[in-house]
Amino acid sequence: MTDPWQAQREALGAFIRTQRKMANLSLRQLAELTSLSNPYLSQVERGLHQPSVRVLKAISDGLNLSAETLLAQAGLIDAVTGEGPDTDGAGRADAGERGRNARTEDVIGADERLSDDQKAALIAVYRSMVGQS
Repeated sequence: MTDPWQAQREALGAFIRTQRKMANLSLRQLAELTSLSNPYLSQVERGLHQPSVRVLKAISDGLNLSAETLLAQAGLIDAVTGEGPDTDGAGRADAGERGRNARTEDVIGADERLSDDQKAALIAVYRSMVGQS
């Protein structure tokens, strides 16, 4: 079975590589700015790894991009809105489950103590935990 997230990882990696080159940074320089290893960043750029939210935040800081921009490229913002590839090839959640999930996401979204980046990250993690497909 093909990996439904492969194209997304490759697109994210290409985006990071393009942004790094536009910033006139070598892979080694970005690794130093982010405290990530050069080989790991190379693998992210080639689409071999799906970086965590923490890694995306470090990369966004190193590239002077908003974390939201990288989260959107990584598909985590899409996960918040219910878009993106199905992980098991099945359809979306039923209407009752979508309603429960929407209420939880609304509560997270309304919490004024959290930044937009934190809200997006929490909702993405929530979606992954409840098995949104």
